[in-house]
Amino acid sequence: MASNVINNCCMNLYKFPLINPLNTISHEKLHSSRPNVTKKICCCTVTITSLPSSLSSVRVCNNSASLPLNWRDVQGLNNWENLIQPLNPLLQGEIIRYGKFVTACYDAFDLNPNSKRYLNCKHNKNRMFLEVGWGDCGYAVTKYVYVTANISIPIQNGGSCARWVGYIAVSSDEEVKRIGRRDILVTFRGTVTYQEWIANLMSSLSPARLDPNDPKPDVMVEAGFLNLYTSSETNNRFGLGSCREQLLSEISRLLRKYKNEELSITLVGHSMGSSLALLLAYDIAEIGLKPPSVPLTVFSFAGPRVGNIHFKERCEELGVKVLRIVNANDPITKLPGVIFNESLNTWRSACYAHVGIELVLDCLKSYEDETSGIMIDRRVTKVVNMMELFKIEDILCVHDMQTYIEMIKNCPRRSRIRRKGVDLIKKLKEMNTTSVAWKYVAITWVVLLTMVV
Repeated sequence: MASNVINNCCMNLYKFPLINPLNTISHEKLHSSRPNVTKKICCCTVTITSLPSSLSSVRVCNNSASLPLNWRDVQGLNNWENLIQPLNPLLQGEIIRYGKFVTACYDAFDLNPNSKRYLNCKHNKNRMFLEVGWGDCGYAVTKYVYVTANISIPIQNGGSCARWVGYIAVSSDEEVKRIGRRDILVTFRGTVTYQEWIANLMSSLSPARLDPNDPKPDVMVEAGFLNLYTSSETNNRFGLGSCREQLLSEISRLLRKYKNEELSITLVGHSMGSSLALLLAYDIAEIGLKPPSVPLTVFSFAGPRVGNIHFKERCEELGVKVLRIVNANDPITKLPGVIFNESLNTWRSACYAHVGIELVLDCLKSYEDETSGIMIDRRVTKVVNMMELFKIEDILCVHDMQTYIEMIKNCPRRSRIRRKGVDLIKKLKEMNTTSVAWKYVAITWVVLLTMVV
């Protein structure tokens, strides 16, 4: 038994033996924490596509009352086969519900530099959902999570300091009856601080080495995301360990507490937060933190690539289920690895790769020509100045979490496959950003500076 325990200064985690995962069974308010950007939801219909997969023919009932019976399928047991094309209403509702947990994270984040809670959560964890207007969400926060960017920049004085990045919550007894299991939920916000922006630009690949017993040097992830996940405070002001230590310790505790119940682990993130969610999912599976019977699912909103092809393959081997919700016109989802990515057959260790099943939201209206049967794409608004679409404000809009939720809400039951979207990255290279606020410029430079990888 002792050989199965992972020990360090902050964790005492039981390691479960690994088995083959194939053998296991009204509009939302604008976020006060982000710039006041007009939400330009550019579509009346949304086009969905998914990556090919070898899946079974399971069918899930559309009735929301069927969730207790079908929750494993909604969590990706069969890689969402027949649930994406067309988008199943039960899955659609769950994507929206989990997306709202991310918006709650943004709403609770304090961006007032004059506040004592600046760059931390504005509310006590026992009242957070109530304070953001979602007291009946059916979950209780058990722990706040903080992230440290161990990066030195000229505008920073002192050492690295932890910032609030999300929370861990667990479903209530009443919610368990509605959803069919006890759900352990981890939610992450996106990039906000200077250090986090710089971490996003650290697009070189580094070995993950999260399992000390089997480092697997070929499994590599983006250096900046790994830095955020594993770094601790320099001055240890709050006695916090790394983001990783906080997460694994609390998840391990909850798994022990509810070990006699049917469980699921759901990780949700937006932008940078989706990268942390995927790293956490890989970490949990790689070190054997959870029993094999507990599903592990990531709902990724606007997520960039996180690791190389070996990382992707290892996540699939471990049975990590990832549903990537992507706005076709969002440039962040194409990064890093615009050139060196999964499309190349050479230099596999040096190429980035997306993980999971892709659900693409497209702001182009699709309809079928009744006479020829040919699919034609036209803009919903007929008179559109194409360059207007590529203002910096629009880039912020297409990447915004609220935009994603609104697009999912407006998704039709019947949808068409559309893979090719507007080449937003090409337009970004032609933009003049000299007169735009730094927050807008940052997004543009994230795109331009990562073009090389």
